[in-house]
Amino acid sequence: MNRVFDSSGPEGKVRGTPQQIIDKYNQLARDAQLSNDRVATETFQQHAEHYMRMLSEATREMEVRREEQERQNRERQIERDREREERLARQEQQAASQPKPVEQAEVSADPSDAPQPDVMETGAESGLVETPETQPKPKQRQRRKPRTKPVEQSTDQAPATTDAQAPVSEAPDAAE
Repeated sequence: MNRVFDSSGPEGKVRGTPQQIIDKYNQLARDAQLSNDRVATETFQQHAEHYMRMLSEATREMEVRREEQERQNRERQIERDREREERLARQEQQAASQPKPVEQAEVSADPSDAPQPDVMETGAESGLVETPETQPKPKQRQRRKPRTKPVEQSTDQAPATTDAQAPVSEAPDAAE
């Protein structure tokens, strides 16, 4: 239909698509009829009729191709639909034959039925979940005061020894 033809008619070459050539020959036939040339009118009409037949044949062939293509598309779609149904049926059979894991059953169920996290009450009953940041820090051990050597006292007073001023032994304590 969109193919360009060269037509060698009685008036010379006519170039164009079949529809353009038909229009040109019809115009030439009208001009010949107005000039009372019946032979030229008939010749141009015959050329126009030839290209009309070519155009109608090309249109018919395109219609047949289009219908064939539509039929093939429908068949492909039916085949795809059938394969999809078979695949879904196989998946359903496999799912039915295999026991469902507990975790998967819980996930597919209503989320409100799923196990909920533990809520720990903090002193003020805030209702918040306890996190490591909110836990009280463990008490640190108090540092011992370093041991010092006893201060020597004057001889005038009697030496009074206390636990803090007890003489330091060179052996390490077993408790440490």
